Amino acid sequence: MGKSFRKRGPPNFVAIDFETANDEPETACAVGLVRVEKGRIVSRQHYYIRPPYCNFFFSYLHGISWKDVKTKPSFAGLWPSLRKALSGVEFLAAHNAHFDQAVLSACCQTAKIEPPDLPFLCTIQLARRAWNIYPTNLLNVCRHLGFELNHHEALSDAEACARIVLAAYKKNGLGSWMHRRLNRFYRRSCQKQTIVADTYTDAVTVNARIVIKSRLRPERKYQKQ
Repeated sequence: MGKSFRKRGPPNFVAIDFETANDEPETACAVGLVRVEKGRIVSRQHYYIRPPYCNFFFSYLHGISWKDVKTKPSFAGLWPSLRKALSGVEFLAAHNAHFDQAVLSACCQTAKIEPPDLPFLCTIQLARRAWNIYPTNLLNVCRHLGFELNHHEALSDAEACARIVLAAYKKNGLGSWMHRRLNRFYRRSCQKQTIVADTYTDAVTVNARIVIKSRLRPERKYQKQ
């Protein structure tokens, strides 16, 4: 029997942001998690992650290099803490959510871990629907809403996502669009579908089980917003 997302009070969710070493989605090198319960931020967590190999291409974006993470736990080693952080919430929120969902799925696949069965809510789509913000990169959304941001620092990005969801809830409540997306996920979750993405930045945001068929090359545009 599939679950359903019922309209009630402020949502319980975790905003999540990954930084990756390079264009391979399994190379998460940092993650920020901000947990919201009953409309209030209740915890903030940041972890460095040792990726499967030491090839760093995106240090110029996030400032993280191999020397920063070589003694840190792998994704598999960190998973008990992440699983606890994600337990008991209704959905995950991320900016450009297909990126973070694909990273989570690829890291779980590499570590031979079942990914969490939670829907992702994309705050790009939410910001467009709530405020008609364009361009909808995280810097511009935060500027529009008056939020501070240290972009590409995982915890700062995750907290910005949490605040976007809370601001949208305060403005409109959990709108019908959001409910349709979450209920669509819960209906599909019992079917155990597998979503195939042509590239990891094209991964859809309605199911956490993603099979990565091909990946972007470093010379192509980095899709994290």
